Amino acid sequence: MLQMRILAIDPGEKNIGIAISDPTGSIANPLTIIRHRSRAEDAAAILQLAAQNEVGLIVVGQNLDEEGAPTFQGRRAARLRGAIRAITDIPVELWDESGSTQSARQARHDMNAPQSKRRGHLDELAATVILQTYLDS
Repeated sequence: MLQMRILAIDPGEKNIGIAISDPTGSIANPLTIIRHRSRAEDAAAILQLAAQNEVGLIVVGQNLDEEGAPTFQGRRAARLRGAIRAITDIPVELWDESGSTQSARQARHDMNAPQSKRRGHLDELAATVILQTYLDS
């Protein structure tokens, strides 16, 4: 079986959610949140995490509209992908993230998290949803 960790990115306006797969590439887990600064700084921080975790692939979540075209946020995700690709040899793919935040919110609700814990950052959970859908495809 292929042994490779995959890093997934949920790029947001304020925070970037990061998730990572297990070594077999079958289970996604939340890793951390990076505060968005600039595209170059974000790319460097993502690559630092990739190096620390011996990642073989990076997946960037991209919002698409009903016709499958990138939304405004989706175009920002594509530019982040470009910034990452410009400074690494690790393959970087875009993946449709539509509905990942809603799925993360629902998952938190399904876990019977207290109301106070349901607010706040869903970024790392959304990245986990993005990665798990990628792994399952």
